[in-house]
Amino acid sequence: MSDRLDGEKSGTVAWRRPRWLRGPRPASVPPLIGSAGVVVGLLDIVSGVFPRFRHSRMHHLAEVLPGAVSPLAAAASLVVGILLLLLAHGLKRRKRRAWTAAVALLPVGALAQLIYRHSVFGAVLSLLLLGFLVWHRKEFAALPDPRSRWKALLNAVVLGGASFGIGMVIVSSHPGRIVGSPGGWERVQHVLWGLCGFEGPIAYTHHVDYTVGYSLGALGLVTAATTAYLAFRPEHPAARLTEDDELRLRELLERHGGRDSLGYFALRRDKGAVFSPTGKAAVCYRVISGVMLASGDPIGDVEAWPGAIERFMEVARAHSWTPAVTGCSETGGQVWTRETGMDALELGDEAIVDVADFTLSGRAMRNVRQMVKRIERNGYETRVRRVRDLEPEELARIQRAADAWRDTDTERGFSMALGRIDAVADGDAVIATAHQAPEEGAEPGPFGDLKAMQHYVPWGRDGISLELMRRDRAADPGMNELLIVAALQAAPELKIARVSLNFAVFRSSLERGEKLGAGPVIRIWRGMLIFLSRWYQIESLYKFNDKFQPRWEPRYVVFRNSRDIPRIGLAALQAEGYLELGLPRALRRRTPAEPRPCAHVPTPRPARDTVERAA
Repeated sequence: MSDRLDGEKSGTVAWRRPRWLRGPRPASVPPLIGSAGVVVGLLDIVSGVFPRFRHSRMHHLAEVLPGAVSPLAAAASLVVGILLLLLAHGLKRRKRRAWTAAVALLPVGALAQLIYRHSVFGAVLSLLLLGFLVWHRKEFAALPDPRSRWKALLNAVVLGGASFGIGMVIVSSHPGRIVGSPGGWERVQHVLWGLCGFEGPIAYTHHVDYTVGYSLGALGLVTAATTAYLAFRPEHPAARLTEDDELRLRELLERHGGRDSLGYFALRRDKGAVFSPTGKAAVCYRVISGVMLASGDPIGDVEAWPGAIERFMEVARAHSWTPAVTGCSETGGQVWTRETGMDALELGDEAIVDVADFTLSGRAMRNVRQMVKRIERNGYETRVRRVRDLEPEELARIQRAADAWRDTDTERGFSMALGRIDAVADGDAVIATAHQAPEEGAEPGPFGDLKAMQHYVPWGRDGISLELMRRDRAADPGMNELLIVAALQAAPELKIARVSLNFAVFRSSLERGEKLGAGPVIRIWRGMLIFLSRWYQIESLYKFNDKFQPRWEPRYVVFRNSRDIPRIGLAALQAEGYLELGLPRALRRRTPAEPRPCAHVPTPRPARDTVERAA
């Protein structure tokens, strides 16, 4: 199979996209069934909680819908309603296991209609819906998502809290049938005992105690059953970069790594990789909240990109994941949109400094020049070295300092972060450090004279890309500017011709919004971005990068349709570490990422090419 782009001539048949990739996918029944499950589930829950609703006209409609077993069996109504809500999202995403659960649930609902309500019509309708699902069974073929055991604990906390809240409503929804005037604590006790299947301290008349007791017991049963299922179901861990994948990616980067400054970040070990049929290109990704998120351009030969993109889309379709790409270049965006039919939106700009053109002279660089000179007069010195040239003890000290200076619980970054400093696997990376000798008679800090550090990963043979910036909060302001200048000035001796700095989100919008004559729409958008900059580094990164007079390279996000943008944005924030939707830190299972030796790394140590700048 050829990997050549459409329209390119070769001695073999040109690569053509499959039919399902050339246009929008035809409408299917799963979204409709999922939405119906949400509606029916809510009706069942409401009918199981509020007694008047169970005898209203709406009940006559709800009793013939899937899951409404009997108006007298409020407990069954609650159970089926909650299960339908849990299954609705899986049915929308065409998950096979959600389909299996729904198919197993509908016969139970049909049997309940006959036993409790003697409703032939309701039973027939449930069986018709069962036949409808079986007829369209091929629509529900999506594989399970990556998952881990901690979701069982999360389910117990969330669903247990929801069950407690619904239980409080059930206990309080029969004010005319309660014996006496129980207080709030007695109601809480009654709910807690009822969720565990025991009678509580509150008594009811007219057999309402059976309805309340069965309802609370059903809520507790659903919570316990779903938690047990999540705890004991087979685990499907998220995709990780295998050693073989890493070796193949490094071979592609060796030949084509100079094309994209984000290429080296494909070696993050929390990413998966799919390769083209010829193995000449690959797409690296992570799956977060049902979004299959790729970053940067595909790795490898541009002519082989379509084959890797096709494999990426096939995997997304097999799991019913939402495909998306963040941070791709203009060329990458053109290939992605052409090969998949997706759309692209400008996300921001990457700041790139050409070493040959960089200088501290001139009015434009006056602020940076003055800041650097001031810091140097305070006794700071800088060192710029390849990671492989650091002694193990010093490298370990730098790593400990970087971890200690991190201002968040998790390591941020996905599209422009490697997440490690490894002299074995990433020896060509560059580290810039700032040092200040302690004053006479003063005790050295926990990391000696180290005050700041920056880590750059390789960008082809003659470039580096900024990956990490950390500094001691007690150090003088301007450490990052000092180290960037030091890296740029040391670059010629390290045979580096270009340096990629930070990525500035929506930079062009900020720039256009502050110009004379900007329209009201762009001014309002700029104001929103400045407001969001209080929590996220939007304007500050743009202003910081702009100090070094870089050239700006636009980066894009590729998405399937506009409805997916909020979901993709949420997944991107999670991937970058700005939003965390997991367990509290104290409950997380610690999985430290130890550096893994790589077979490709040569054993001899090259001569040192260290560059030091002393004040």
